[in-house]
Amino acid sequence: MSKTALVIGASRGLGLGLVEQLSDAGWQVIASVRDPQHATGLKAVPGVRIEALDVTDAAGIEALAERLAGMQLDLLHINAGIAGPKNKPASQASRDEIGELFATNAVAPIRLAERLLPLVNPNSGVIAFMSSIMGSVESGPGMGMALYGASKAALNHLTRSFAAELGETGISVLSLHPGWVRTDMGGDEAPLDVATSCKGLVEQVTQAAGQGGHRFIDYQGDRLPW
Repeated sequence: MSKTALVIGASRGLGLGLVEQLSDAGWQVIASVRDPQHATGLKAVPGVRIEALDVTDAAGIEALAERLAGMQLDLLHINAGIAGPKNKPASQASRDEIGELFATNAVAPIRLAERLLPLVNPNSGVIAFMSSIMGSVESGPGMGMALYGASKAALNHLTRSFAAELGETGISVLSLHPGWVRTDMGGDEAPLDVATSCKGLVEQVTQAAGQGGHRFIDYQGDRLPW
């Protein structure tokens, strides 16, 4: 029996790569994008169910949950995120820029996971959040994009709280670092291609099924410092 995955934020880059890898591995895939009309790459993947969602829209999250009612997810992978004001220090970024960055990268993924939790297989489901080594308080400083890193550190913190509140369950929670990948955010100098990163990420979520707990790991399964 095939497994079912919901990938949030799948129009391009790592999200689209995850959909392609999961589909190739025989998963039934549901993928969300902000604008399905412009999801050309996603539409080229056979059998994918495409849903519209802006992760910062509470009403949109509720509507998605209602459309998916009755389904059981083996994987909820929340990939949506933004780079924010890349080249600005905290002292120069505007209140709106900072608010959008933290709302999108830290708060929205947790709100989404909480709302969709009843759909996740309670015995062996996996909830994966796309984090970053930049979100490591120990290792991240000095890598650049300090505000982006801070938003991912906030996501990691909120994810730990989310995982702790699950209590006794078979659900596994992963905070994933995809590596430095050649995407719009990662840039052309990045050493990893999308397919290599996403193949590794799919391997990690597959192995995590039934393990329970919460881990911060990279696409190769190596544990990262919080």
